[in-house]
Amino acid sequence: MTRGALLVAGTTSDAGKSIVTTGLCRALMRRGLKVAPFKSQNMSNNSMVCGDGAEIGRAQWIQSLAAGAEPEAAMNPVLLKPGGDRRSHVVVMGQPAGEISSRDFVDGRRHLAHAAYDAFDDLSSRYDVVIAEGAGSPTEINLRESDYVNMGLARHASIPTVVVGDIDRGGVFAAMFGTVALLEPADQALVAGFVVNKFRGDATLLTPGLDQLEALTGRRVYGTLPWNPHLWLDSEDALDLEGRRTPDGAAAMKVAVVRLPRVSNFTDVDALGIEPGLDVVFVSDPRAMADADLVVLPGTRATISDLAWLRSRGLDRAILDHAAAGKPVLGICGGFQMLGRRITDPTGVEGVAAADVEGLGLLDVATTFAEEKALRLPTGEQLGAKTNGYEIHHGRISRGSGEEFLGGARAGAVFGTMWHGSLEGDEFRRAFLAAAASAAGREWQPSDVSFPEQREARLDLLGALVEEHLDVDALLELVERGAPADLAILPPGASR
Repeated sequence: MTRGALLVAGTTSDAGKSIVTTGLCRALMRRGLKVAPFKSQNMSNNSMVCGDGAEIGRAQWIQSLAAGAEPEAAMNPVLLKPGGDRRSHVVVMGQPAGEISSRDFVDGRRHLAHAAYDAFDDLSSRYDVVIAEGAGSPTEINLRESDYVNMGLARHASIPTVVVGDIDRGGVFAAMFGTVALLEPADQALVAGFVVNKFRGDATLLTPGLDQLEALTGRRVYGTLPWNPHLWLDSEDALDLEGRRTPDGAAAMKVAVVRLPRVSNFTDVDALGIEPGLDVVFVSDPRAMADADLVVLPGTRATISDLAWLRSRGLDRAILDHAAAGKPVLGICGGFQMLGRRITDPTGVEGVAAADVEGLGLLDVATTFAEEKALRLPTGEQLGAKTNGYEIHHGRISRGSGEEFLGGARAGAVFGTMWHGSLEGDEFRRAFLAAAASAAGREWQPSDVSFPEQREARLDLLGALVEEHLDVDALLELVERGAPADLAILPPGASR
């Protein structure tokens, strides 16, 4: 077929762009097409390491699995990892590339646009279809001049665009109409239609509104995806930070995950969320941790400042008391570094200035931050089980006493690892939970659930829902032929 692309934009952040993009990748892959996901710029602290050592957003990694494609840097050429309210660390084509501040948001991003367009052009030359995901809303008119993720990308390659709206939020018709109407004419000319996401109830009640939207905008609605509780994906929108409760919470082993302000790769605990005998909750105060069996300190993009936050909330004392009672603690990457004796950042890699602070002292480990980022896909064996993971960190650890544990250290029931993703391996997750339950004095019966199988099942479900509820044939026609030439140009954008 003729190569082409489709841009999936949204009325807002979290409207369902990732869901629709992922579902289309799986649906088109099942039709025998060679499909690649793409996102010019992702802003997320959830990332993944590709086979070639490149770092990309977790969402694009999952989308590549949905598409049956090998994950690579070109699928997410620019990744911004927030390190503060006004500052982000920049990853370009999978490798660290300095920082950018909110002041640089317009003028300081031109070189990033070039990298994004080059990557898109490269993917387009190698795949039948590229399904590109936008970011936020395409109608951020204050930022349009520097946009290369939404309509800037669409204009670069004349990509037809569909706008996704979350009807569960309310106001979806106004949001969809306004998204188009505020765009300048050349942008409007590429917006071909809409997709409604998260609809609940009787579809016949929605039809009059969809008919009026099509009449008012001159653009069709390509379908309505129903709300489905089983669609969570291990990406930005995966295990939400409220946790995942079991039906029998009283009998379950409680896992308390500390909700750090700059939490990163919180997808590490997604695999715990599928275990029927666990009650996974995110906590931000000591009282919520009091009855926990296992405490997890996840990764963070700002280890030293999040450690200070931990202490300001009294969570440090709660963790120390939990460990003193012999109950298990698991620290992952930045969370593991907090468990050590000392953390030193001599050049301000994680903050605006050099820093040297004491850790919680539960592990005989010292961490020193280095300018160069470590990006690895390690494999090994621990607790009698084979496992693997991925490393994304600036910290270099020096281990004293205690045994090695997945690139980290262990002292009794306190475990620290530099490996993200190790709990996704079924064999290791079961072995670790058995050790944690034993330390907590709880009986534990390992389940037979498989995280990789459940992830594949979710991707298949999403692909099936897209095939059933969206007009995939019409969307493919958009890919091949581009946006219709006679699309109406709506005011007030028509006057610009």
